[in-house]
Amino acid sequence: MPEHLSTIQLAAAAILTVAGVVWAIGVLRLLRRYRAQAIRELAAARLPFLPAQPGTGPLRESVELTPAEQDAFAGLIRQLGHG
Repeated sequence: MPEHLSTIQLAAAAILTVAGVVWAIGVLRLLRRYRAQAIRELAAARLPFLPAQPGTGPLRESVELTPAEQDAFAGLIRQLGHG
């Protein structure tokens, strides 16, 4: 305990520290609650001038490679892996 501070000053500092921590926790909880509420409201509100977007993307395309193309691709991957 520092010699130049009284017990009352130390107790007041401890009480103010605890009050500050409680206040900060309360503010953070309020901000989280209102931010979550704002996100829900924003998600619920649709922009009327935008058309509805489809739920799926385009179909995936694939091409079968010949054995020579597969070997060339494997060689390219080996070259890129070493450099």
